[in-house]
Amino acid sequence: MLQAFIGADVFDGTVLHRGAILVVQGGRVVCVQRQVPAGAAEVCLAGGTLSPGFLDLQVNGGGGVMVDGSTDAVALGRLCALHGRLGATGILPTLITDTPKATARVIAAGVQAARAGAPGFLGLHLEGPHLDPARKGAHDAGLIRPMTDADLDQLCQAARDLPALMVTLAPASVTLDQIAQLAQAGVIVSLGHSDATLEQTRAAIASGARCATHLFNAMSQMGNREPGMVGAVLTSQVAAGVIADGHHVAVEALQVALAVRPNGLFLVSDCMAAAGSDATEFTLGGRRILRKDGCLRLEDGTLAGADLTLPQAVRVMVRRVGLPLEAALRMVTTTPADLLNRPDLGRLAPGLSADLVHLGADLELAHVWRSDAD
Repeated sequence: MLQAFIGADVFDGTVLHRGAILVVQGGRVVCVQRQVPAGAAEVCLAGGTLSPGFLDLQVNGGGGVMVDGSTDAVALGRLCALHGRLGATGILPTLITDTPKATARVIAAGVQAARAGAPGFLGLHLEGPHLDPARKGAHDAGLIRPMTDADLDQLCQAARDLPALMVTLAPASVTLDQIAQLAQAGVIVSLGHSDATLEQTRAAIASGARCATHLFNAMSQMGNREPGMVGAVLTSQVAAGVIADGHHVAVEALQVALAVRPNGLFLVSDCMAAAGSDATEFTLGGRRILRKDGCLRLEDGTLAGADLTLPQAVRVMVRRVGLPLEAALRMVTTTPADLLNRPDLGRLAPGLSADLVHLGADLELAHVWRSDAD
C-alpha cells in the first residue's frame, strides 16, 4: 500500500523539512516531497515532527526485567519490542558488570536473536566487567576484573557473530594491545567507568577506542591541570553517549560539551528494568533500586541507570539545553547509526526501512510505526 504521511514536519536524518510529505510503500521509504501522490492513502498527523526511528545504544532492561544471566533470545526480542513502543526502534541490549557465565549466556542469546532476525535488535553492549573500581557507580565492585586472554578471545568471536558489539571498559583493566585487538575484530570499544588521566585516555583512543560511555558520569572529570577522561573525549573525535535526563548531567555541562563538540554526541536512555512499567523499585544484583522523582538510585543515593526514554531526552535537549530540534534528533538517529556503521538506519531515504517516530508539537511521543509491522 502506498501511504502519504501528511500534517507534520519531516526530519530525514539530516535536514528538517517543514510541511513536507513522507511517502512510504511496503514498509520502505519512497521519498520526501511536497505533494500527495495519486492513489496514496493519507496518514494525517496533527502537527509535530516525523522522524526516523530512534536508536538507543544503552538499554539495560525494561518491562520489569534486566538484561542478566537469565536473559535468552526470546527475552531480547521482547525487550526490543517494548523499547520500539517507547520510540527506540533499534537498540543495543546492555549487560552491566556480571559473572563470566552470565556474559557468555547473554552473548549466546544475542547471537540467537540476530540469527532469528529479531526486529529492532542491533547487537549487544557489554558495560563491564573490565572497569575501574574507583569509578564503579552502581556496578558490583566484586565482579569487576581485568581482561584475560580468554575474555579477549570471547569478545573478538562475539564481534564476528553479532551485528554489532559495544564494550565499555576502563584503561586500568585492559592493556593497549587488548584494545587494539578488540578494535581490529570490529568491537566498538567505549571508554567509561574510569579514573584515567588525559594521557591514558588518549593512548586508549590511539589504540582503537572510538566511543565514551555516558560522558561526564563515572569518569575522571576535567580539571585545570589534569583534564581527565572528560577533557580527552571532548578534545578528540570519538563519539560519546550522554544521559540527558536533567539529573545525570547539568544543563550547563551539556551546553559546554555541545559548544566544544557539536557533532559526535548521541543520546542514550541507560534505562533499567523500570522502563515501560509502573514499578517503584526493583533489584539489581540483590540490591534495591528505588524509583522516585524521575531518578533511579541505590538505597545509598547512588544513581543506578536512568528513568528515561529517548523522546524524553530529546525534549530535554531542546527545551532545557536549547539545542535546535534537528540537532537533537540527529543525536538519536544518524549519529548512533554512524557509530554502528549502519547507513541503512536513522535516515529516511528511498529504499530504507520506514521505522518512524512521531513527536507531537510538545515533543511528547505521539506514535511509532515499525516497518516490520507494516
